[in-house]
Amino acid sequence: MAQGRERSRTGDLEAVLRSAGLRITRQRRTILAILAEGGDHPDALALFRRAARQDPSISLSTVYRTMKVLEERGAIQRHTFEGGPARFEQADGAHHDHLIDLDSGAVIEFRSERIEKLQEEIAAELGYEIVSHRLELYGRRRRD
Repeated sequence: MAQGRERSRTGDLEAVLRSAGLRITRQRRTILAILAEGGDHPDALALFRRAARQDPSISLSTVYRTMKVLEERGAIQRHTFEGGPARFEQADGAHHDHLIDLDSGAVIEFRSERIEKLQEEIAAELGYEIVSHRLELYGRRRRD
């Protein structure tokens, strides 16, 4: 079942590239499959390394061009956490926030209805309606 979802996501990303006039090469298909696996927020270099293990003919410039088009078309989101390299995730998921582990660099996705409600209340008190927002927490694992 998970493989079917990955194939569907890969197909969706292929459609985005086609609509931008790009050919779906073997190299791009490899990049898209890695993105569709999800589970983390890779930067372009990490994507390149993973893809190159599967297909050594992939170039870093192909990764950058592919990511640029996907971002321009709204298929992926770019995040820059605490001055690090741009990291990417698919844009098709439900809203969530991020906790970044400062020691490992891990990006943990979470959603809190309490936080969402509090943000709405604060905005309303100030006379605003939230159109979009992003919350990033930075921390270190406690050593109790």
